[in-house]
Amino acid sequence: MALVAGIDSSTQSCKVVIRDADTGALVRQGRAVHPEGTEVDPEAWWEALQSALREAGGLADVAAVSVGGQQHGMVCLDRTGAVVRPALLWNDTRSAAAALAMIREAGNGDESTGASYWATTTGTLPVASLTATKLRWLAEHEPENAARTAAVCLPHDWLSWRLAGHGPGDGTEALQQLFTDRSDASGTGYYSPASGSYLPHVLEQTLGFTPILPRVLEPLESGGRTPSGALLGPGAGDNAAAALGINARVGDVIVSLGTSGVVSAISAAPTADSSGLVAGFADGTGNYLPLACTLNASRVFDATARLLAVDLQALSDLALAAAPGADGLVLVPYFEGERTPNLPDATGSLTGITLSNLTPANLARAAVEGVICSLADGLQALTAQGVHAERILLIGGAARSAAVQQVAAAVFGLPVLVPEPGEYVADGAARQAAGVLAGVLPDWDAAGTNAVTAEPAPQVLARYRQETARLF
Repeated sequence: MALVAGIDSSTQSCKVVIRDADTGALVRQGRAVHPEGTEVDPEAWWEALQSALREAGGLADVAAVSVGGQQHGMVCLDRTGAVVRPALLWNDTRSAAAALAMIREAGNGDESTGASYWATTTGTLPVASLTATKLRWLAEHEPENAARTAAVCLPHDWLSWRLAGHGPGDGTEALQQLFTDRSDASGTGYYSPASGSYLPHVLEQTLGFTPILPRVLEPLESGGRTPSGALLGPGAGDNAAAALGINARVGDVIVSLGTSGVVSAISAAPTADSSGLVAGFADGTGNYLPLACTLNASRVFDATARLLAVDLQALSDLALAAAPGADGLVLVPYFEGERTPNLPDATGSLTGITLSNLTPANLARAAVEGVICSLADGLQALTAQGVHAERILLIGGAARSAAVQQVAAAVFGLPVLVPEPGEYVADGAARQAAGVLAGVLPDWDAAGTNAVTAEPAPQVLARYRQETARLF
């Protein structure tokens, strides 16, 4: 029995799963936490990985391993292979001004023209999370560190490089061994998913020169071996790895409900959205992963449950006790501003209140419908870019709620499947490792997937959009 390992190095923690390469059966696993903050010494990721690997029994008997990781970010290495400064993570916003400047400069002062340029060139408008904007911030605010930078990579690239036995002190030759995959490269702002190539002119305009960059591997190409002999897969960004973990295919829309909401789709063609709502990423199979993000998801449920003095299970039960449409009560869930649509200063609203409909059940139902309708706006942004949607794969912590599942099936108007809860990113990395080992991605059993049906309720989404249009 050949074993493969999948690693999920997220913002909060490192998780390792070791699975049977043929069947996908879980053999063992481990976990370790990461430090908090928006900048982190990458050595902390390495130490957490070693701890998680020890808990999972190590890699000595593992035939292949891949790393899925938090996207974007900035890891700068000097000529010796040492880290120049703590890595800036995706959620570090200090480069927001640099992002806006890049858009304006590309359009010679006109933001619309600049946005069109970036959408066409990279598939994604510059925002603070992208590596390119962080490099510009580095050049402007820490020029000495920028000058020391010989290579730039992403969190998952750096961990794969360390797993290959490289590290500080190894020198420029070792830096040439850095590798990545197209899904994570597509979130840098200096890579074109459509052409499959880096954009040196973007690096010249941001960092001031072109550093050593990881070579971009094909989806099932190996980047080398670990010291114990395990093949190293190319790895993937977290969203692409999660798509691999649930065996998403072209036509699938992945709706993830965590702290934020993410709507992504496997598409055969790249996208270029100059509005900035849809990020045009690549996936881990050779296709594309256009993605829209909302800021408000599970925490809306948390807040509503606190108000009603119930737990999340009781909130779900209350929501199911109310009729679709919550008797006219509409909750617009922009509690923390919103990203899709782009309304950073918006607040939430509860409308349609009457003496008869302001009940705990209707409020619970309105909260669930509001979040699902906001995610339907994310899906609309994808389909406006030509993305073909056949079915919904519902994942994330809040996807376990029966009310969320029922409302999603009623609102989206597409078949809804709920995969068995799991470590989707680590599982996807393990599946990729099995594919590198065999030369083809395995079709691991998805027996735990649950199909959800509900009576279509297009009036719920129509009323929600009527209210958002009136308010915003």
